[in-house]
Amino acid sequence: MDWQPILQPVWLTLKLATLTTLLLLLVGTPIAWWLSQTTCRFKHAISAVVALPIVLPPTVLGFYLLFFLGPNGPGGAFTQWLGLGTLPFTFAGLVVASVFYSLPFVVQPMQNAFEAMGQRPLEVAATLRASPWDRFVSVALPLARPGFLTAMVIGFAHTVGEFGVVLMMGGNIPGETKVLSVAIYDHVETMEYAQAHLLSAGMVGFAFLVLLGLYLVNGRIDRQVRA
Repeated sequence: MDWQPILQPVWLTLKLATLTTLLLLLVGTPIAWWLSQTTCRFKHAISAVVALPIVLPPTVLGFYLLFFLGPNGPGGAFTQWLGLGTLPFTFAGLVVASVFYSLPFVVQPMQNAFEAMGQRPLEVAATLRASPWDRFVSVALPLARPGFLTAMVIGFAHTVGEFGVVLMMGGNIPGETKVLSVAIYDHVETMEYAQAHLLSAGMVGFAFLVLLGLYLVNGRIDRQVRA
């Protein structure tokens, strides 16, 4: 069996998931913190916008990203003005699409963790003259650690399992945009069932181990908190 067509999508998928998760933490943390603390009347509308990828068909999101970032879209015009070319059918385009598609899976666990800790720890820190930044870094982040762990794991695993949005945005270019889910689809289309079975079984095993590890670690953290 030729392992190159199998290992290449695996490496590309892991690279995509890692970069996407890091970007989601940078983008999602301030969004989650703001949503957990704000009393703005538009909070629920913004929460709904963030959560849209959960209910939208991936092809719909992929189509509008393709239109927006394409050569005739406003995003595409901007990236071309910057000298970056257009993002569709490139690895960078996959990263952008993955960040949009996995955003709620990272924001919601962190938001829930921030809300669960309540305002009392922050108020106590404020009485000790801690600045808002100090309260966030020294109090909020440590207390929200289980939420961050869940967000990282789910965001990474969700990116690994993407199909519709990456197919719409990236197509099927070997070594550039052909990630695991697209490779499985490609193998099935060409009736290469042995390769499809191998990749699919690996995905099932990966998903199980990721979720099992998450539950075990969160369970240990809960026991430490109770102790």
